[in-house]
Formats: sequence, C-alpha cells, structure tokens
Amino acid sequence: MTNTNQIVLASGNAGKIKEIQTILHDYAIRPQYEFNIPEAEETGSTFVENAIVKARNAAEYSGLAAIADDSGLVVDALNGAPGVISARYSGLQATDEQNLQKLLVDMQAFPDAQRTARFICVIVFMRHALDPFPIISQASWEGTILTEKQGENGFSYDPIFWVPSENCSSAQLAASRKNQLSHRGQALRQFADLNDR
Repeated sequence: MTNTNQIVLASGNAGKIKEIQTILHDYAIRPQYEFNIPEAEETGSTFVENAIVKARNAAEYSGLAAIADDSGLVVDALNGAPGVISARYSGLQATDEQNLQKLLVDMQAFPDAQRTARFICVIVFMRHALDPFPIISQASWEGTILTEKQGENGFSYDPIFWVPSENCSSAQLAASRKNQLSHRGQALRQFADLNDR
C-alpha cells in the first residue's frame, strides 16, 4: 500500500471535497487550497487527461502525493455534452445553478425516451509529479435528465439526474446512499482497492 500520510486533493469544489474525504476516510486527504496551490488549467479533451493534469499540478506544487477527480455529466441527446466542461457549461465562472438551468433549456425539446444520461468519474492518483504509472480508476452512473429540479441534497446536476433504481433524483438520496451508488463512490472504491494491492 502506498504511503498515505498526506495526500493532496486537487479540487476546490466543496461538494467533491466532502464526498471524497467521506469515502476515503482511511486516508489523510487535504484539499489543495490548504497549500495555496493554483487551479490547473483543464486543457484535456477527456476526463482522464484532465484528471492527470490536475493531479500532476497538485503533486508538483506540494511535493506530496496527489489525487484528482475529473467528472461530469454526459447526455446522449446532446452528443455527450456537457461532458468535460460540465463545471463551466454556461461559462467559465458559471455557478452550479446556471449550468443546471442551461441544461434544462437545452433538453426542452427531448421526450422522456431521449433523456438518457450518465455521470462519469475518473480518479487519478500520482505518487509524485513525475509518476510514470499513476493509479487510474473510472466509473459511470446511469440515469435520465428530469424536466425540473427535485431534491435539496447533493450539488451540481444532482437535482435533475433521475436514478431509476431508486425512483428519485440524485439530490433526493441520503448522502450515504449516494456514495454507495454514484460514479465517484464507485471510482474511489476502485482506487482504494488498487492502492491496497
């Protein structure tokens, strides 16, 4: 098992930080803002590329091992959008609410049968900035896009992501249940399993 005395989490997103620290409770995860690490420029065209960029940036600035999550919502009817730009779907400084509202507008013309979507998460762990063999895990969570918000929990697109197996939106799930089912929960458990080998 890799030394996990301290791992820098390459994210400033409060929702992600909380979820990751909860799921990886056996690890000493510290968000990168505690080290005054600047945000990496997400120049990749895939979730894997962006996660590597973010993990390497955090490891380089901190001198510590780093973990990064790159995740987003992929909607079939929109040819995979918002995809890797999920956090900035309606602009660089967009809020979760602005992104969500833009997606609702963009999906107005589509009937229920064409509203399939999935959350994607890629986790990258780098032991140091020059790590040639990072641990990479990835997972998806299938659902559909609602026509209006339901639920108060979660963040990002959770209020409009319908989870058929639970008969509710992601934002209506208890945090513990969401962490069992979600793309991020699945990918983080994969990482922990790979790291323990």
